[in-house]
Amino acid sequence: MSEDSSVKRTLGLLDATSIVAGSMIGSGIFVVSTFMARDIGSSGYLLLLWVVTGLITVSAALSYGELAGMMPHAGGQYVYIRRAFNPLFAFLYGWTVFMVIQTGVIAAVATVFANYTAVFFPELNKEFLHIGSFIVSLKQVLAIVVIVGLTYVNSKGVRNGKIIQLVFTSAKLFALLALIVMGFAVGLRSNTLADNFHHLWDASRTWLDKSSGTWHVESITGWALIGMMGATIINSLFSSDAWNNVTFIAGEIKDPKKNIPRSLFLGTFIVTIVYILANVAYLALLPIKGDPAGITAVAKGISFAAEDRVGAAAASVIFGNTGSVLMAALIMVSTFGCMNGIILAGARLYYAMAKDGLFFRKASHLNKQQVPAFGLWVQCAWACALCLSGTYSDLLEYSTFASLLFYILTISGIFILRKKEPNAERPYKALGYPIIPALYIIVTGAICVDLLIYKTSSAGAGLLIVLLGIPVYLFAKPTQKSSDS
Repeated sequence: MSEDSSVKRTLGLLDATSIVAGSMIGSGIFVVSTFMARDIGSSGYLLLLWVVTGLITVSAALSYGELAGMMPHAGGQYVYIRRAFNPLFAFLYGWTVFMVIQTGVIAAVATVFANYTAVFFPELNKEFLHIGSFIVSLKQVLAIVVIVGLTYVNSKGVRNGKIIQLVFTSAKLFALLALIVMGFAVGLRSNTLADNFHHLWDASRTWLDKSSGTWHVESITGWALIGMMGATIINSLFSSDAWNNVTFIAGEIKDPKKNIPRSLFLGTFIVTIVYILANVAYLALLPIKGDPAGITAVAKGISFAAEDRVGAAAASVIFGNTGSVLMAALIMVSTFGCMNGIILAGARLYYAMAKDGLFFRKASHLNKQQVPAFGLWVQCAWACALCLSGTYSDLLEYSTFASLLFYILTISGIFILRKKEPNAERPYKALGYPIIPALYIIVTGAICVDLLIYKTSSAGAGLLIVLLGIPVYLFAKPTQKSSDS
């Protein structure tokens, strides 16, 4: 009897691709280019970083295809790490996913959804509970309600979740493409894009002196430029993350040995192209450098877009005052679909861990709809707690660094398994092996080192969260032994 014999395979290639793309596209593409513009101040390097991010993401997805074809079971990346390395490393991944990677992103995206809902319902900004420094607003309550609602829908069967995912992924891709087309149509009537490309590779860093409240601009070249590029790429990498969620739900995908590798490539490739085009559209509409005291969106530029919402600033240039409202609606659609994909996939990893005795035992059971409902509700509870904690924005930085570490570990597993199990069935082999997987490990490893140097606190916190899983594993290990006996 196979590991997933009780799980129904009901998801096709289109469903799997929508999970990949829908989980990737959240709020990041509408915001993070502002941070990157302040860090490097060059349209050439800004686009280069998005291209590099796309290459990193697609190459990782192509490499994961080999592992997915070998092990088309629920749990995905957790299963790959366990087979290539050992249960400890696999547990550390699952631990980090539960503590920050999955739940932290759910909480953050739900909060962004609530923030943009407040554009239409300003009363959501009201705070109704104050206990010392602990404050609860109606926006936080809405974020929790949405998480609970989507968890309930997904607990009633994978069919409900896949319908929501397909509808919302299609809607936000269509809306993003419309923004891109309109951005080119309006932006190319001006000289903005040409001006942005005039000094294509002149890089500079813009930073705020908090003591005086003034902004400073300094040119950066050489190693300082390389270091800053390595540090700021975490923004675009975060926006392109969560593509691996489809591997968690592998047990419910039809013909997984073919459809998972295909969906990984198609989803990451589509999103990469859309992200690069979106940034070209931003550059066609807004100058990359702006004035923090500027009155209009054009005066503020990409680097000082109001509340860092470069997507909203671009929309205001296209549609005038209604642009911010339209963008708020688009981001609500985008974040809602993103949340659904991440919620749907996460519980399948806890399901696999529970089968190994390394998560709540009840998470290994399926409900009447063949869904690991208990894992869904545990995930929901912790994500809701993070919504109230107010630490979700920090958790995003921690989780992105931790994600990179486990991506490196997982792709290293391809080399290990090729040596350990040379005759294992591999319906799909990693494209460009060993060069592309090795380049991924080298480039991503260099980014991690750069982050430890330039963003020591957030990268160090991410590493600490991973290491805290070791004593938890040692405590849980007897449970694992008893369950395996």
